[in-house]
Amino acid sequence: MKHRLSDPLALARSRNRCWMPDTGYKITMKLTKIPAPDFDLAMTLDSGQVFHWEKAGNGFVGTIGEQAVYVEQRGKILRASGSGFKLDCLKQSSLTASVAHYFALDHALAEICASFPDDAVMKAARDFCRGLRIIRQPKWECLATFICSSMKQVAHIRQISAALRNRFGDQRKIGSRIVYTFPSPQRLAGASETELCECKLGYRARNLRATGRLISSGEANLGAWSALSDAGLREKLCALPGVGAKIANCVMLFAYERLRAFPIDVWIERVLRHSYLGGRKKMTARRLREFSETYFGEHGGYAQQYLFHHARVTSRTSGVPRDSSRPSHKATAWQATPAAFGARNDKRKNARRGDSKSRSRNRNRNRNRNRNRKALAAQVVSPAGLG
Repeated sequence: MKHRLSDPLALARSRNRCWMPDTGYKITMKLTKIPAPDFDLAMTLDSGQVFHWEKAGNGFVGTIGEQAVYVEQRGKILRASGSGFKLDCLKQSSLTASVAHYFALDHALAEICASFPDDAVMKAARDFCRGLRIIRQPKWECLATFICSSMKQVAHIRQISAALRNRFGDQRKIGSRIVYTFPSPQRLAGASETELCECKLGYRARNLRATGRLISSGEANLGAWSALSDAGLREKLCALPGVGAKIANCVMLFAYERLRAFPIDVWIERVLRHSYLGGRKKMTARRLREFSETYFGEHGGYAQQYLFHHARVTSRTSGVPRDSSRPSHKATAWQATPAAFGARNDKRKNARRGDSKSRSRNRNRNRNRNRNRKALAAQVVSPAGLG
């Protein structure tokens, strides 16, 4: 026992404190225990919902609303450090209540999983993703982050999120670590496009700034939209600059807790067509949405997240290149998944359609040019031409 307690990490654990050796400082923090049955912290944070949490010691550091938080998991217990803070429209609450709310520890996960369709693909995803929960994110932070996600890989989204926070957010300290809050819509609305582009946003800078202005002016009221129906909320979100159906559904699921919302990007569409629709190619986006909402039911958002994460991690270990913009010829439809080839976006399909139209125009142009050449040749060699 003396040998164990002579180790700083063992000593910190014995006192219910955290020691973060990766910081270079022997900083300990008093930790609060939070019951967390049926929860996998690491998997949830790595499932493509949020992009700012970072590994620190035995846990993770990040922000919930305006405050810095450190959280780690030991079995069915979370141990967290932080202070009282606000999250969206919540009143001031304790660290325990805020962390439990953020990670949706009140969701009846067993009942949710029991409601999933009884098919082999869904069963495999459910068994693989045990403990994964849908995080309740602050509305503006979630909306802005997914506007920035368009046509970006997960690693790039993390870089953009970090750049925006470091440049425009407020500094917070947790233990020896410095973290930054996500900037307010007012702060980003007041930034120039040049400043935003320096955070690697590209064309997304204009959309983010325009949406920030609508929200900061009160023209778009994200809080009031909570009272809308799913259809009404989706319509409001899709009217914002840079927001399409996929991003709207992500925001509905992760920020508004609309658990029926089923984000469909090009890769999830591929999985649906291959695994559920018999490889059917001709089906509109509306029909795909109707199928997913009907087949996966009231907890379709959870089902989609499980399918997405299972496919993503499977692709990591399948030999499929993670950063390729096109599926490998050796990849199956199930392996050709979002994290392997790009972020959760629905813009790439439109880009490909544009490329297809361009190629079609070129083919028509070449066909017409060949016809003209043949006609000219006929005029030169025909008897009429020689007469």
